[in-house]
Amino acid sequence: MNTRLLSTLALAIAATLSTSAFAAQPIVIHAGRMVDVDKGEVLTDRAIRIEDGKFVSVTPWSDAAGRDAKVIDWTKYTVLPGLMDMHTHIADEIQTKDPSLPLKSTPVRDAFIGAKNAWDTVRAGFTTVRDVGVYRGFADVALRDAIKAGDIPGPRMFVAGAYITRTGGGGEVTGLPKGTVVPDEFRRGVADNADQVRTKVNYLFDHGADFIKVIATGAVLTAGTEPGTPEYTEDEIRAAVEEAARHGSFVAAHAHGAEGIKNAVRAGVRSIEHGSLIDDEGIALMKQHGTWLVADIYNGDYIDTVGRAQGWSEETLRKNIETTQTQRDGFRKAVAAGVNIAYGTDSGVYPHGDNGRQFAYMVRYGMTPMQAIQSATINGARLLGREKELGSIAPGKAADVIAVTGDPLSNIETLRFVQAVIQNGKRVCDGPDECGPPQQGQ
Repeated sequence: MNTRLLSTLALAIAATLSTSAFAAQPIVIHAGRMVDVDKGEVLTDRAIRIEDGKFVSVTPWSDAAGRDAKVIDWTKYTVLPGLMDMHTHIADEIQTKDPSLPLKSTPVRDAFIGAKNAWDTVRAGFTTVRDVGVYRGFADVALRDAIKAGDIPGPRMFVAGAYITRTGGGGEVTGLPKGTVVPDEFRRGVADNADQVRTKVNYLFDHGADFIKVIATGAVLTAGTEPGTPEYTEDEIRAAVEEAARHGSFVAAHAHGAEGIKNAVRAGVRSIEHGSLIDDEGIALMKQHGTWLVADIYNGDYIDTVGRAQGWSEETLRKNIETTQTQRDGFRKAVAAGVNIAYGTDSGVYPHGDNGRQFAYMVRYGMTPMQAIQSATINGARLLGREKELGSIAPGKAADVIAVTGDPLSNIETLRFVQAVIQNGKRVCDGPDECGPPQQGQ
């Protein structure tokens, strides 16, 4: 294991352990500007009171009471709720040109990688993520539980446990040398008919999954599959939806192709991931059913630039070209149609910690800055069904809050460079040397 990685993790854990006193005392943040994502407005000179890890009140600073509290001076900042990324892969190693990379790692090594990815993500201001699948089954469950226990720093995680995918489908490890045997731990969710889907869905919930991820179509990054090709029928997806509902949960559907998207929406999934080749009928169906769109509209540029430089396969580069601009055009149409949209980046294809890079793309392709911010705060919470607990600076909610320099409503890029992060009322990082996207070499 890289010694720099070990040092980074040691410092992160030490920082987490040192916050107990910080969290025990009531806190009042003096915010120069505060984004109220519930109302879609910006308030000035606010006092945000935090007790026992939750927001207690938001009042004008002139009305602030309680000299018992520790005052944090953020008057020079714009203050927002902790950000939420609804499409991450924190527990896996970053994408490379080698399709067999997941098989070359070990559970212990994956644990260190996941811990570093989690640290990079939370110090970039993303205090909650929906992690939508891992190759090594339940690695995400273990990471989620370690963060929740306070053993390591990281975002609050909602996890899928593994991919529900067909044999050789978009959620499998493919493109391997002939004769390679893929261990069972990488195939926890493989299912080839509705009955098998039901069995595997229950198996994933029994082992700690929070929701289900179904691979409804082929994938850009999985060799031998095509993004536009459906891999499950509507009835097979519905089987997953019905079983998830019995567990009080939902299904997220990886779906690039138009037919696969419509199959998934009609089957009752909670969200469409990617949505690259969506057509007008699919947009109308999503609007009708209230289905969420989580579209990683930055990723195509990274794959084309870095993938070419690193020698990723011609198949992957070709599929990326065929989906990138179409995805962005469909995203613009979905925004105009009023489809529910939550922020999701597919971090893990590109380096973790730069999750905020996508905000500018969402504004470029049809959103107002406030809509983009809401997609990564209160709308992420709504997608999770946790809007009473998360997603905005409001009494009773988890005290996740970040500070940025400048005005993100006039320059959305400021959200890439977070200056301070508090999660559950505890300090995560303070200042550009600790927070923000990881610098080269970290």
